[in-house]
Amino acid sequence: MFTMTGAITGGAITGFTTPGYTLTADNAQDVRSKQSIVSALTGTQTGVSAHSVNAPFTVTVRRPLILKTIVNAMLNGVTGQYSKVPFNEYVILVRKAAQVALNQWQTNEFRLTARIAAGSETYDKPNIGGGVSFLVGFLNANSDGFNNTTQQGTI
Repeated sequence: MFTMTGAITGGAITGFTTPGYTLTADNAQDVRSKQSIVSALTGTQTGVSAHSVNAPFTVTVRRPLILKTIVNAMLNGVTGQYSKVPFNEYVILVRKAAQVALNQWQTNEFRLTARIAAGSETYDKPNIGGGVSFLVGFLNANSDGFNNTTQQGTI
């Protein structure tokens, strides 16, 4: 389950001091999604705006419309190995508007897609957890570096 309301602590970014975000539940566009808006900011984030009609700041979490299982996979009669294992895709989408010129707002998208092989979420939970844990830690440890990459185009 995701924390879709309440306080979220932001990652470390140069120029921000203790960034925080208040999430308020919003209506998602479809039944397989949950969505919230960033209704307030905390800490020092000079120039950052909370959600508004003209400058959206939202987060959407989406699961597959139909969850696939390993039962849907084709078993090779000769090798006994699964071929064409189906994947379930989960998406986290952050929309954050920014100005491209004075009072000219465009909505940027920050998208994370996780493709999980059907069956692995049951058969090998520790390795799925290890991948998620590493990803979150990597993003947290590299939040300023990723921010610089988006602004400078260098890795």
